[in-house]
Amino acid sequence: MIDEVVDLSKTLVWTVGMITQAGPDERKRVVNAYREAQDLVAQIPKTDEGARPRIVACFHRSDKYRAVEDIACVGWILTAIEERVNEGDLPDWRKLRKVVKNAVKLLSDPAPTLH
Repeated sequence: MIDEVVDLSKTLVWTVGMITQAGPDERKRVVNAYREAQDLVAQIPKTDEGARPRIVACFHRSDKYRAVEDIACVGWILTAIEERVNEGDLPDWRKLRKVVKNAVKLLSDPAPTLH
């Protein structure tokens, strides 16, 4: 499980980096993808496997966007991470959840502009 936390943390760092480096149009693509992903996971019921079906669906969609180098993949990855962290069974999951919540806040904050 520690390996999973390390992998999840690395992916989360990459995700935050992609969001912070995105221009306004790219950020809009990430926001729209994140919203689509949230809508999709809301339609997938949790099972005995927890959020796994939701996570797999998000990674599947993210892979499609990533294959064509579309930054929308970031919104889908963020939702997958959020679903996994919210299961609450990882070591230090509360710390990870804070980072995830801050990443989501980055999506709602307007990109800084230079004057």
